[in-house]
Order: sequence, then C-alpha cells, then structure tokens
Amino acid sequence: MISMALEGIKVIDVSQVAAVPMCARHLADFGADVLHIENAATGDSWRNLQAGAGGGPAGIPSDIPYNWEAFNRNKRSVAIDLSREGGRKIIYRMVEKADVFLTNLRLIERKKFGLEYETLNTLNPRLIYGSVTGHGRHGPDKDMPAYDTTVFWARSGVSHLLTIPGMSGPNSRPAFGDNVAGLGLAFGVMAALFARDRLGVGQEIDTSLFFTGLYQLTFDVAAALATGRDEMEYRLEEAFEGTEEEREQRDVLIRESRTAIKRLADFYRERLPNPMANTYETWDGKWIRFNALQADRYWAKFCKLIGREELEKDFRFATLEAREENRKELYHIFQEAFLTRSLEEWRPLILDLPASPVQNLVEVINDPQVRANNFFLPYDHPTYGPMEIMASPVNMSKTPATIRMAAPEFSQHTEEVLLEEGYSWEDIERFKEEGVIPY
Repeated sequence: MISMALEGIKVIDVSQVAAVPMCARHLADFGADVLHIENAATGDSWRNLQAGAGGGPAGIPSDIPYNWEAFNRNKRSVAIDLSREGGRKIIYRMVEKADVFLTNLRLIERKKFGLEYETLNTLNPRLIYGSVTGHGRHGPDKDMPAYDTTVFWARSGVSHLLTIPGMSGPNSRPAFGDNVAGLGLAFGVMAALFARDRLGVGQEIDTSLFFTGLYQLTFDVAAALATGRDEMEYRLEEAFEGTEEEREQRDVLIRESRTAIKRLADFYRERLPNPMANTYETWDGKWIRFNALQADRYWAKFCKLIGREELEKDFRFATLEAREENRKELYHIFQEAFLTRSLEEWRPLILDLPASPVQNLVEVINDPQVRANNFFLPYDHPTYGPMEIMASPVNMSKTPATIRMAAPEFSQHTEEVLLEEGYSWEDIERFKEEGVIPY
C-alpha cells in the first residue's frame, strides 16, 4: 500500500477561524497528524459561526456543523489554556517533537504566550513555523484586528474592483480570502519541508490577508504599478468610447442607479443581525467595512468611536439580543455618525477595531502598510528600466523567493536550453530548417 504524502509529519495548529485552519486541513488531508489546539474554555470560535450550530449568525441553519467539518476534518482536537504556564509547557513539549507549527495569533499574542518563532526555534531548530497575519508583520497596523471581510476584501481593493460604478459593493463570502491565504501558507510549508530535507534546517514562513488580496488582483495591481492608475477609474474616464451625449447619459444612469441601489442596500444592511459587522459611508463618499463578530467585546468601543457613549447602557442596545432586535434603528445611528467625518478623519480612530477602508488600487499601492511590508520590489528591467513588481506573497526566512530575471521574450532561451540538453549547433540549425523551432 502506498503511504500518504505527509504521513509521519506532525503539525501543531494553534489557530482559529479560517485561514490557518484551512492550511492545516490541507496538510491533514495529505496524511499529516494535525493537533488543533483550542481554547480550553470556549473552543475555536469557528465552531459557533454557523447558524444552527452553536447559535451562530452565518449561513443556512443546519444541525450538521458543515462549516466546522469543512475546515477541520482529519484533525485531532486538544484543548489547552495558553494563558497558564502549565499550558505553555505542554505546547513546548509538543513542539520539541513536531515538524510544523502553525498559528494566526496576532504578533502581540504570540509574544504574550511565548509562541514567537525565536522561542520555538530554540526548542526545535528543524521546526517549520508558519503563520498568517492580517496586515503583515511590520508597519503601523501590524497589530490591528483583521478579518477576511475587512482586509482581503476592503483594504486590498477587491471590493472596489468588483463593484460596478453606480452599484452597491459585492456581498463578500465567508473565508473567501482566508482560503487562498491558507492554500498559500500550505504551499510555503511544503516548500520549507523540501528545503529542510536538502539543507537540514527549519525556518519561519508567513503570509497575510492583505497581501493575499493584492495577489488575487495581480493583473490589476501590476497595471497600477506600471501606470499609476486604477482600472475602474480608467474605465470610467477613458475606456468608454462614446460621444459627449452618451457620457452624459451614462452619468445620469449612474446617479439614478446609485439612488435606487442605496435604498435597496439600506433595506438589506439595516436587517443584518449585527450592525457592527456592516459597511458605512463617510462624508467624502468613501466607505469603511467593519466586522466586529465578537459584538459584546467591541460594543463600548463603538459607542465611544461615534461619540455616543450613552448608548452603551441604553436598554435598546445594551445586550447582544437587544441590539439584534433593534438593529434597524442602530444601523441608522451608525450610518448618520459615520457621515459626519471624512475617511482620513476616521482612520486613526478605528485602529483597535476590526475595520478597513474600501480602497481603490492607487490608494492600495501607496498604502503605508503595503510599503512597510515590502509587498512590492524595485526591479531594473532590461528593456523597460526601473520599475516596481509584486513580491511573492509567501515569505520564507531562510530560503526566500527572489526575482532573478524578467519574463522571457518569445523563444528567447530555445537555443540555450537545447545546448544544455546536449544538442549541437548543427542540430539546432536542422531544427530551424525543419520548422521544429523558430528562426
């Protein structure tokens, strides 16, 4: 019987929700022994997201926990309290015999629990340490709360580019970006395991939800870097080849559709059970996406954010159940509040909340967080000169990806490769005459 590809590989998975658990699931599917470490009191919060399974708000209600099964099959669950020294000692003992350690704890939490790469590397130098962050490991927002909905969709430009002018933004789907980040991290783990077999050392690997969004928009991001323009704005300004009358007609239709769609969007948004997981417009026509799934944790902060501290104890909103019952009224309170300031005025006030601005690609490529994490690299192209190109979304501490050459010209290396394969110049000339290769 053929053994599984990752049989004998031991994985310690200290994560919850979606991106890293999906990475761990991929490894488990191919035979790795994945130990999913859950909070000793509450378990993985992903267990309680699905409607009908733990009282969650998302998806179609069902007695079958399909969401949990989809992300956590083939794993073993171990409940440990990482806040206690005894719990950390258990993890350390596991790490000594593990091949891979995975986490999506925030950087400040890794330090708090003694689970940074530097600490675990001293216990096991052959350990592959993989992680997903929200905004990257560096920069002013590295510790900001992050979700797929806020960072992958809104901040990276995905929402912007999937929104037709005049229409409401797209309806993001749970873990849509998380799954891509998890797959990317799994690729990094596999590359690191291969490198360990050759070089004998482990290393740290990471990716982020923010960079994953940019990666999914590679075509459009490359265009923005090359031209300094946003695809959607370009289409509106220049790509529409029409008469002045047709342009005016288009603009009228856009205004009319915005008015109608705003009413429809409000109809749906005011009925969402959690007004703190919603999208709000600022006075300058920009948008902020919030995703405070842990509603009680953020309720007081939201009240303070909009300058309405008295709402915290208001009987209409003081509990999770009350806020859901009066969600329409609360939605409009928030809506009116966010219209009082510009996006730039709101930005410094939302740093400790799971929130992101909805950005276009010009804003994305100039985002300080993007620049702090070197998502783009300078490259001196042999034909086009100095330019910027996107880096690899998977960072590896000891065997990093590099940019060694430009994309090839047509048939640029045909003769070179044939010579490497042992063919002579006479053979190559004959191939040209026969039409096997181009002249």
